[in-house]
Amino acid sequence: MRKLVLFLGILFAVTVVNAQQNTESKSANGPEITFDETIYDYGEIVLHGDGTHEFEFTNTGNEPLILSRPRSSCGCTVPTWPKQPILPGDKEKIKVTYNTNKAGSFNKSVTIMSNAKNSSTVVLRIKGKVVNEPAEALPSKQADNSGAPVNK
Repeated sequence: MRKLVLFLGILFAVTVVNAQQNTESKSANGPEITFDETIYDYGEIVLHGDGTHEFEFTNTGNEPLILSRPRSSCGCTVPTWPKQPILPGDKEKIKVTYNTNKAGSFNKSVTIMSNAKNSSTVVLRIKGKVVNEPAEALPSKQADNSGAPVNK
């Protein structure tokens, strides 16, 4: 009987300590990063066109947010980010530029690392299709077999 009471007492103490730690960790201070969007679809971009998009985010925590160097999935995608700490409540932007010198579809990512307690790693995605510039078409006359010109 004594062992059962001792066991229940230890179990109760562990439960109380665990509940207290969970409550403290939920209300812990720290920066939080919240993006307005994490995926951007360019649709169709003309070859050598502007492949730049800005992802806006807010520090919704209560301590300064610090971004580490973002990593892009390839050299054709270049991120630009704020180097200074972002204070609580402040909005900032991460500019992502895709090199549109090659025609074809693309789906690239930029990984953002920070000291945010809610998400220390965020993946931003850009996608779309680079198309050739439409050629100027001049009107032409086509002849049928009768020899008379026909406009189409």
